[in-house]
Amino acid sequence: MPGDVNSPTILHLCAREVIRELRDSILRLHGYDVVSTLSLADAEDLFAKSKFDLVLVDVEGDGRIPIAEKLCEDIKKKDPEQKVAFVCNYQVSKESNCPDEIIRSDFNPEAMVKGVRETLG
Repeated sequence: MPGDVNSPTILHLCAREVIRELRDSILRLHGYDVVSTLSLADAEDLFAKSKFDLVLVDVEGDGRIPIAEKLCEDIKKKDPEQKVAFVCNYQVSKESNCPDEIIRSDFNPEAMVKGVRETLG
């Protein structure tokens, strides 16, 4: 699924179509290979079939934090080394031990790309 072997690959889960498309475009413009979905089930299926450098999970919106934490926990059980980052526009509790990073982008593409770059190391 992921294309260019030289590009870091990102699995992006976002429940908001317009935001998903915007983030995907921004990440691709910065050299990332992005596979994205609106569905938790699809994200789990995509992860089972391919290797990703980063799983980026949108947690903005009602009920999204538990969904993000479930996906993160399921992924970490399968691959404890997999990098997972939550991306959000508000203060998310640091009580969760699951994501490797919480990227606060406040609809700022530069901040999102910087957070992705730092998470990937």
